[in-house]
Amino acid sequence: MSTTSSSLPGGTWALGDMTVTRFGYGAMQLAGPGVMGPPADRDAALAVLREAIDLGITHIDTAYAYGPRITNELIREALHPYPGSLHVVTKVGATRDEQGGWPPAREPDQLRRAIDENLESLGLDTLDLVYLRLGDAAGRRPGSLSRAFETLAELRQQGLIRHLGVSNATAEQVWEAHAIAPIVSVQNMYNLAYRDDDELIDRLAAENIAYVPFFPLGGFSPLQSEALSAVAARLNATPISVALAWLLRRSPNILLIPGTSSVRHLRENVAGAGLSLSDEDVAELEKISGQA
Repeated sequence: MSTTSSSLPGGTWALGDMTVTRFGYGAMQLAGPGVMGPPADRDAALAVLREAIDLGITHIDTAYAYGPRITNELIREALHPYPGSLHVVTKVGATRDEQGGWPPAREPDQLRRAIDENLESLGLDTLDLVYLRLGDAAGRRPGSLSRAFETLAELRQQGLIRHLGVSNATAEQVWEAHAIAPIVSVQNMYNLAYRDDDELIDRLAAENIAYVPFFPLGGFSPLQSEALSAVAARLNATPISVALAWLLRRSPNILLIPGTSSVRHLRENVAGAGLSLSDEDVAELEKISGQA
């Protein structure tokens, strides 16, 4: 299978002054179990990254905490020196503990160290986009982000970061960040069953700010999963294909970063996201969010 960025499902989007494919790739699954340690098959992980580039994907999402360090090292080994069209984005604000937990790491010195670690492990002088990861593993948490985000804004002024974003953020935190320094993207949990950010997505679209949903099949009840599977069966497609296609149709500012450690699954995800949904399909799918 061969394609280009212009023929990938969804086309492209401008992240600030960077043009990326709306269909991107999330590298988290390339690390070992629990996102800890190396992959079982390093060559297969490298092959997935190279296939993503061959398919025309220009948006790869990672974090130093994945492994930790592992996914960044894989990206560097597979793709460095990076194609000029490729944009690798990362996240700071959490680290890993020996139990595999994700303790917050948002003090100024922790954030500065995290930026240095990402630059070194990815082999870059400037990071294209850095998200401040908020909340915790259980979800979003209210509270001011000003001290942490001001630190990243300072590092942006120093030329270490090109663009900023927030992840796992409440709507209030999104706009607090944007008032401190311009953001180009928000990365939150969102899918057919979990649609808390509907209003936020529409407002971000009006501001030309991207929205990157994670867990496209996360948080579904058994009834919701059954409804999605029924639509997928009727369309002779997989549930993930339907979910990805719906996200691309939901709003033009939505960017996808489905992850996989398999070249075959990567190709299937790309093909599936291009599924054509009728108005009737969409109407049926959107009933899922009200089912329990």
